[in-house]
Amino acid sequence: MIQEGYEYAKQAYGKWGIDVDEVIATLKRIPISIHCWQGDDIAGFEVDAQELSGGIDVTGDYPGKSETPEQLRSDLEKALSLIPGTHRVNLHAIYAETDGETVERDQLEPKHFKNWVEWAKKQNLGLDFNPTIFSHPKAADGLTLSHPDPEIREFWVNHCIASRKIGEYFGRELGSPCLTNIWIPDGYKDVPSDRMTPRIRLKDSLDKIFAAPIDEAFNVDAIESKLFGLGSESFVVGSHEFYLGYALKNNKLCLLDTGHFHPTETVSNKISSMLLYSDKLALHVSRPVRWDSDHVVTLDDELREIALEIVRNDALDKVMIGLDFFDASINRVAAWTIGTRNMIKALLYAMLTPNDYLKQLQEDGNYTERLALIEEFKTYPFGAVWDYYCEQNGVPVKESWLDEIKAYEQDVLVHRGKQEVR
Repeated sequence: MIQEGYEYAKQAYGKWGIDVDEVIATLKRIPISIHCWQGDDIAGFEVDAQELSGGIDVTGDYPGKSETPEQLRSDLEKALSLIPGTHRVNLHAIYAETDGETVERDQLEPKHFKNWVEWAKKQNLGLDFNPTIFSHPKAADGLTLSHPDPEIREFWVNHCIASRKIGEYFGRELGSPCLTNIWIPDGYKDVPSDRMTPRIRLKDSLDKIFAAPIDEAFNVDAIESKLFGLGSESFVVGSHEFYLGYALKNNKLCLLDTGHFHPTETVSNKISSMLLYSDKLALHVSRPVRWDSDHVVTLDDELREIALEIVRNDALDKVMIGLDFFDASINRVAAWTIGTRNMIKALLYAMLTPNDYLKQLQEDGNYTERLALIEEFKTYPFGAVWDYYCEQNGVPVKESWLDEIKAYEQDVLVHRGKQEVR
């Protein structure tokens, strides 16, 4: 039935000049960077672990949270076995393995991630990286790279430099450039009396970080903005305008997180503008519900529109797609599976759309046919192509992957015990 459905879909899309075989061959080459922190509620493995901070919160107490690096990698392997294609894993600095030794973040080295690299080699994965500039005593007052205390700023500058060196190590060892992304929580709860001075300090800190020599063949630098956070409701130092200007002037990637803008803003509307001035950009795809709540990604209108903007602007090799959500109220491995499969589905949907024809309709002012076709293609046999793609990649078709999740939960996750709410 899957083959029959696929043949029917090929005929339906073929009438519009869409080569479905070519589409799925292209889709298989697109990696999604899957964030490790969904698996353990952003706890990490630091010896002196701190409470989660930086305006980030994870809610829920679903059993089975990863508590060791081995458990986290096992859970990632399970999720990856249910997701078609070959992808990447995105790490934070707090996932270092230091063999029980307390290692401050500014002293982290590539050797603390050698187990991750060896695992990635076996799994045929690329790795991406992020300095962890939260959940730390030197971030307790909500300021880091823009802090008025030069010693605190220096600590975080050195941590970011160390992180870029780790990213370079990932890229060299795995033969695939690592995206090392900097996000900070800096801001104020109430209206500031001076916005400029903290931004001057942040710019100076970034200049020092990026002055450290790194081979760009192995490490790609990105900077990530935010609109507001818990504790920074009135002012965020690293705003979109700040980082967009810095990225363009200093040849860095601007990373757009879909939860880091006003609820009425859409990242899909920003992609084409930014691609006019940047060779590449990066995404953290999440699902905000009323605020930057980082819900599991669903196949909603905005996700489809993001994928359409990437595909119809020939930007599959220009946009680095990563995910960023964390939900402890459901099975964490299922959360990875649902979110990543949906991101891939959105790309497939976009690639099965007659984008060139729709562009011409807009140029011709034929908005009636444009709207009609956009709506009709929503019920074209996209699902048949998805099922075939999953089967060809050796992963479960339709909802059958849930059976494997349930078995993994009973065989593995429940034995970790009920977890404390974070």
